Amino acid sequence: MKGGNFSSVERIFPKNLKFLSKQSNRLTKGRLWLQVLIGMVLGIATGLLLNPDTGFVSRSTANTLGEWLALPGNLFLAFIQMIVVPLILASIVRGIAAATDVRQLKSTGVGLAFYFIGSTIAAAVLGVAIGLVLKPGEYVDRAAAPQVELTGQVAELAEKGEAEAAKTFSLVSIPNEITEILPTNPLGSIVRGDMLQIVIFAIVLGVGLLSVPPESSKPLFELLGSVQQICMAIVATVMTFAPVAVFGLLAQVMIKTGPGILAGLGAYAAVVVFGMAVLLAFYLAIAAVLGGRNPLFMLRSIREPFLLGFSTNSSAATMPVTVKTAEDVLKVRPSLAQFIVPLGATMNMGGTALYQALATIFMAQFYQIDLPIGVLLALVATTVGASIGTPAVPGVGIVVLASVLSSVGVPLTGLALIVGLDRILERFRASLNITGDLVACVVMDRFVPAAVSRESEVRSAEEREHIQEACNEDVVISP
Repeated sequence: MKGGNFSSVERIFPKNLKFLSKQSNRLTKGRLWLQVLIGMVLGIATGLLLNPDTGFVSRSTANTLGEWLALPGNLFLAFIQMIVVPLILASIVRGIAAATDVRQLKSTGVGLAFYFIGSTIAAAVLGVAIGLVLKPGEYVDRAAAPQVELTGQVAELAEKGEAEAAKTFSLVSIPNEITEILPTNPLGSIVRGDMLQIVIFAIVLGVGLLSVPPESSKPLFELLGSVQQICMAIVATVMTFAPVAVFGLLAQVMIKTGPGILAGLGAYAAVVVFGMAVLLAFYLAIAAVLGGRNPLFMLRSIREPFLLGFSTNSSAATMPVTVKTAEDVLKVRPSLAQFIVPLGATMNMGGTALYQALATIFMAQFYQIDLPIGVLLALVATTVGASIGTPAVPGVGIVVLASVLSSVGVPLTGLALIVGLDRILERFRASLNITGDLVACVVMDRFVPAAVSRESEVRSAEEREHIQEACNEDVVISP
């Protein structure tokens, strides 16, 4: 077969993403998640102690201490945000090369589109339902809530979300909006962090590389492999500072918030965690019904990426471990795992959708705003649209939430109330997003047809891996 007929799908094979999981595994064995939890507790205690209401320090001194305590955390977030775009781009392009044939690539893409949209809608509806039933906004003492203005990067992100929500759509504008999804300037999309456009560019680039002779595409695949290795090396180094980062960020939050509304926000956090637990049960049910996997086995299998996602606060940073779990523990075909996990890290945001919907209901109840059924339906649609394509990094969820709040008429000033607590809750979102990716893997593994059996695919993959190790090659071309 000649170039242009996707001949490279059967001939060029980049090294599996799971081989970059060794450094992340050391973090898990070192119980990074437990260190993060300890950092959380100490950060909350330190922040409450330094809060001006306690009388130990003045307000100006407390705010200064808070800024310096939060510095390691802000640097931590900046490093993670820095590497996620190149990591996602490289992983999607190389993941496409793992497909065994064109038919599997098309079937997986169509099936994933339906699964991602359907599961995200279900998560958003679940968030709305839990918020309406448990009413977390009624537990906060409005008189004790501090009047805090959004400042710095948080204010900029909120303004960006508000601008996104302010866009108007009509039958005339829809064709233009569809056209604008395509990245006419990929470098500009990368600079702006437009993840949906970056994903589309990665898919187009990956498919394009498969349509040319392997000798032509191999250098770029190898370059992207180097990008993956560098990004994961940065992640492994930065993650060792996660407990210190969490400590400082939460200390600053408690300094600004104080103990006055701690009980109310605690009730809100408990409702969110309960919602995440319900979503986890929903995912396990999908894995049982559609994926044919025992829920208890599934729960034990996802433990490592789940805890690492909680520790790193990023589903993108845990991709190698997620792929390894899908292939080695859940026995998903390598071609599917390497394609689904990188896409899911940016497109499958069930945990994010649930949280955004539930947080919006909370803020509406706090401001005593009634949301009629029409607005609730719009809330679900806006949440789903805003969640898909959200960067899989900590801290940017505020953009999505600001967009959703603006779309239903809830004041953005309320973000100051929960933006600090979001530092904790977004870790649960990351873990649930990873769970959704693994469930997608087992479901697609059951329903997507393949030209060869799983046993044959695994055997061929092992042979290629042996050649890659023996020749010290990142990308091999089969005869």
